[in-house]
Amino acid sequence: MHPTYEQAYHQLEEQHWWFVARREAVFALIRQLNLPLDARILEIGCSGGPLLLALRAAGYQNLSGIDVSEAGIRVAQSRGLTNVAVMDGTQLTFPDNSFDLVIASDVLEHIDDQHQALSEWKRVLRPQGQLMLFVPAFNALWSSHDDVNYHFRRYSVPELKQVVQQAGLRVQRTSYWNSTLFLPAAMVRVLTRAIGSNRKAPHTSGDLEMLPRFLNSSLLNLLRVENLFFRRFRLPVGISAFLMATKTP
Repeated sequence: MHPTYEQAYHQLEEQHWWFVARREAVFALIRQLNLPLDARILEIGCSGGPLLLALRAAGYQNLSGIDVSEAGIRVAQSRGLTNVAVMDGTQLTFPDNSFDLVIASDVLEHIDDQHQALSEWKRVLRPQGQLMLFVPAFNALWSSHDDVNYHFRRYSVPELKQVVQQAGLRVQRTSYWNSTLFLPAAMVRVLTRAIGSNRKAPHTSGDLEMLPRFLNSSLLNLLRVENLFFRRFRLPVGISAFLMATKTP
């Protein structure tokens, strides 16, 4: 991602409504899996480690995190996380069959060779281990936010399902996430493209900025309500695509 965006990312990932709401959605999904507290969990793209910290506070004991960002790993280590490392998600150094759960939130779209990445993630999963993915949805929503994040693609659910199945994983569940804000976000991005085509320089912070506290809390609360439905139902549209898959023996 663009260095300016990365700096903002690490500053805001603890409190920004988007990150908090998605992290809570991921955490709730993990709890639904009823994994034992000694299950081995890997987060790919752990950044400064807020999800790992939440899992550790909940009692999970065998947590690992990787990120390509040296700055992100330094932040994670400064927060007391020790089993984190700078590592390429397409070239994992873990042995085969190492993890019960691999989580990759907004990672796959950053990787040119998505097939190699999924092959590696499958390799480190134990038989019956599970892969949890979140990715940006719909190429029609492409914006400067994707540019500064160095995204290669956005996904529809069918596209995400297809590439995961090609990796030899069995898809269990799919959905979209952040349906609540899909329509306004789509309108804003279409209008921004229409009126911003003559801008001389790219917006190097994407969509990431801290809103006033009241607005940040309001958006977070909207997504918290949606998360209640997301845990049980398949949402038909959203800003993100979600998938759970299993490694079959």
